[in-house]
Formats: sequence, structure tokens, C-alpha cells
Amino acid sequence: MSSPFSVHSNARIFRLRFVPKAALAFLAVIHGGLAAQPLTLGEAQLRAAARSRQLGAQDQAVAAANDMAVAAGQRPDPVLKVGIDNLPVSGADRLSLGNDFMTMRRIGLSQELTRSDKLHWRSARYQIEGDKAQAQKDVALAAIQRDTAAAWLEVFYTEQMASAVSAQAAVSRQEIEAAEAAYRGGRGSSADILAARSALLALDDRASEIRRRQRAAHVMLARWTGEETSVAGAPNIDRIRLNPTSLDTDLAHHPEIAVLNKQEDIAQADANLARANQHTDWSVEVAFQQRGSAYSNMVSVGISVPLQWDRKNRQDRELAAKLALVEQTKAERDEMLREHVAATRTLIIAWQSGRERISRYTRESLPLAAERSQTVLAAYRGGKATLAEVLAARRGEVELRLQALELELETARLWAQLNFLFPDGGAAQHSAANSTQESK
Repeated sequence: MSSPFSVHSNARIFRLRFVPKAALAFLAVIHGGLAAQPLTLGEAQLRAAARSRQLGAQDQAVAAANDMAVAAGQRPDPVLKVGIDNLPVSGADRLSLGNDFMTMRRIGLSQELTRSDKLHWRSARYQIEGDKAQAQKDVALAAIQRDTAAAWLEVFYTEQMASAVSAQAAVSRQEIEAAEAAYRGGRGSSADILAARSALLALDDRASEIRRRQRAAHVMLARWTGEETSVAGAPNIDRIRLNPTSLDTDLAHHPEIAVLNKQEDIAQADANLARANQHTDWSVEVAFQQRGSAYSNMVSVGISVPLQWDRKNRQDRELAAKLALVEQTKAERDEMLREHVAATRTLIIAWQSGRERISRYTRESLPLAAERSQTVLAAYRGGKATLAEVLAARRGEVELRLQALELELETARLWAQLNFLFPDGGAAQHSAANSTQESK
């Protein structure tokens, strides 16, 4: 028979094991509930930015460049020199350190006196590298926001498509039931039943394709947000943060153009450093020389100056090469700016056309298709139309709704590309700054 102590111990062990599992299960339920909360577009973008490793990598690049800027602005370390001068290797004083009056044990220091303008441009170059890394972070952030928006929009519109097909499938099932009832009552034919079932099969096939797109869209959104979730809130794709009238000026501040601007500044800093290298740096050396006890010790002081004996083929050509790189970077920046402006104008034209077509679908095509479906249905109920005509009208209405949603998705993708050319807030700030400057 077991003792009460063992029973009590077993109960305590059971509680110790059960409570953490229950707590973990409770937390899992809570986490599942939180994960099920639909995400707005802004929330999805915030999550994507928070979990991005690319943004953290750019922060490290900025920190590295700032540290290098400090290090590059310092003079080279002094050089400690130790040696033996004039050591005899033959004769009676062979390898003696103190018998020959010319033998000296030497210790000294050498320091390069780097010009201040060279130190400045070496440091400035790395400071600009840090600014370039910050601009590249803006490029990465804009891309994250843009790609997250594209994935979010894909989820939103495929859900709308799935709802439209699901609603129509429910209507089709009711039509099958009505056709079967009419057939049993002698008012319909088996062809009507087959037509209704064929229409439902077509809808089921369309629903399968839309579900595939939904799953793929959720996977892509989870790539950015970290989990699969539904979305909430309808996007307002009727407005963009770009001002088409000041596009040339606004895109001059585009993150990719900003990166090339910093690359030009780096090239210019290299050119300034090459110009400073046309002037030589001196080195100063001080040495103490100890001789034998019978002789006096000595101190030596020296100055070293590089001789630029072929300056036109070395220093001058180096400067010319650096200046050529400056012009190359300017040309590449100007070419990229022209390309961005043209591509953005093309996107704006396509986006505006999409909005016009969406408006036409909303105001005219969709109401007309719904009215036609209702008219054919009323005629069918009055015995003036067949079920096949009703199904054709319904099918046409569904196809038109799906076409409208596809058009909205395509236009929303264009909106995302335009609205997130800059990180959120950048384009508006540039436009406001430009407007203020023009008013002055």
C-alpha cells in the first residue's frame, strides 16, 4: 500500500506538469486569436518594416561608415624603430657591442605629419558613405512598403473575388433546386437541370482558381508580416502622394537618385583627396644611439620628404581619373532621373485610365448587367424566358463583376507602385517643400 506522502507527491507532480501545459494552451489560444485579427494596409507595412533584416543591415552599414570616418581622420600611428648600427663582424672586436667607437644600439620614433586637408577628405569620404547607406535604407524601406502593399492588395481583391463567386454559387444551387422542382412538376426539362449543374461546375472551377490565388497571396503577405492573416479596410486608390505637375522636381529626391547623389559626393571627395595628394607629407624621426661605456651617446633627428619626380604621370593622372569618375556619376544620375520620370508618367497614365474604367464599370456596366439579370429572371417567372437565358445572364453578371475586380486589382497595383516610390511621407514632404519654395 502506498503511503500518503507518495500520493501527495504524485498529485503535486501532476499539478506541476499540468499547469504549464494549460498555460501554454491558453497562450496559444490567445495568440491564435490575435493572429486572426485582420490587418490594415498600414499595419501590414509597419510589421514588414519591423521584421525586415535589410533595414537592420543598412543601420549596421551606417554605423560602420561613421566609425571609419573617425578612424580615417586620425594621423598614422607613430613607428617604433630599434636596431644596431655598425656592428663589427670581423677582427678582434667581432660582434662586440661596446669595443668599437662606431657601434651603436639605436631606439627611435618616426611620425608621418599628414596634412590636415588629407585627413579631412579621408574622413569626409566615409561620412558620405554613411549618408549613402542611409539613402539605401530609404530605397529598401520604399521597396518593402511597395511589395507589402502589393501582397496586401492581392489578398484583399482575391477575397472579394472569392466572395462574389461564392454568392453566385449559392444562387446557382438554388437554381438547380428550382429546375429539379420544375422538372418534377412537369414545367421544366432535364436540359435545364443539366445547364444549371454545368453553370455550377464552371463556378466551382473558377472558385478553385481563385482559392489558389488566395493561398499564394496569403503566402506572399506572410513573407512580409510573418504570419498568414486576413486583411481589413478598403484601400483608397483614387489618390496618390505624387504631384504630377512637379514630378521632375519630386523625383529628383527619389531614394535611388539620392543614392547616386551620394555616390557623386563620394567621387568628388576622392577627387579632392587626389588633389590634396599632390602635396607631399613630411615624416619626422628622432633616435637615441647608445655606444660603449668609453664613448659618448648620441641623438639623431631626421626629416623625410617624398619626391614627386614624375608628377604629371602619377599624381596629375590620378586626379584626372577621379574627376572623370565624378562626371560619370553625374551622367548616370541624370540618365536615371530621366528614366524614372518617363516611367512614372507612364504609370500615372495607366493608373488614371484604370480609374476611369473602374468608374465606368461602377456607374454603367455593373448596374446594367444586374438589371438585365433581373429582367430575364422576371421574364422566366412569367414564362417568357428559359432557364438557360437566366443562367447566361447570371454568368455574364458574375464575369463582369470579376472583370471589374481584376481591373481594380491591376489599378491598385499601379497605385502601390506610384504611392510608395518614396518611403511613406517622403513625396508629400517634397511636394510641400516645393510648393512653399515656389510661393516665395
